[in-house]
Formats: sequence, structure tokens, C-alpha cells
Amino acid sequence: MPSLRETLLSTLHTALSTLPATVLRGEVLPERVPPAGLLILRDGDPGVPEVTLSPLRYHYQHRVEIEAVVQGAGRDGKYDALISSLGTTLASDRTLGGLCDWVEAQAPEPLDLPVEGGASLKAAVVAVVLHYTTSDPLI
Repeated sequence: MPSLRETLLSTLHTALSTLPATVLRGEVLPERVPPAGLLILRDGDPGVPEVTLSPLRYHYQHRVEIEAVVQGAGRDGKYDALISSLGTTLASDRTLGGLCDWVEAQAPEPLDLPVEGGASLKAAVVAVVLHYTTSDPLI
């Protein structure tokens, strides 16, 4: 049986997969960015939990990262559409089906990346914080 952490990450990946962009998890940036854009979910850092006693509970604010990348002509519009659709998807289910207390995204900082011999990239890392509670940090 997968841990709550893995279940949350898998559920988030599945939710992101409904977007028109290609969605990967933990992969390296491919040589070519698909026309609709690319999202790469990174497992991130659960951080140090707050602990309550009686009953024992670990309260996490797990920071995952989603790399958003677009390439080619019209990349500003593609980037805006990709980030907006990401925000809409996250806002549509802030508890990932009741698995966590809250999902909140932080504003991205976009940057332009030149590509030698190719169309430049527009990319950003979107930090997403998963707030959840578990009875064991390993489960």
C-alpha cells in the first residue's frame, strides 16, 4: 500500500494530466518541448512537520515543484495559457479528493532561456504546498 505522501503526489500528477500539456513526474527536460507545453512534477520536500500529541499526528507543509516550459512562436501566450490552466486545475480541487487539507500554489517567476540553434524557452518553477496530516512520517 503506498504512503499518503506517494498517494498525494500520484493524485496531483493525475490531476495535472488532464491539462493539454505533456505532464511528466521526476523526469529530465526532454530535447523537444511539445507544442502545448510541458509540466514536470518534482516530488519536493515535505520539510519538518509540526507534531501534536494525543493522538500523535504529523502536520506537513510539503513543498512540491512544477516546472512549466513552453517553446517557440507565441511562447508568451502559450506560457500564460499553461499557467492559467494549472491554476484552474489546482483551484478546482483544493483537497485532492479529500486526501489533504489544502493545496496552494505560489506565484511563478518566469524566465526566458535561449536555446542554441533553436527557439527559445519560457519557463518557470511553480511551488505548490500540500498541507496534510498523517499518524506516521513513513506511512
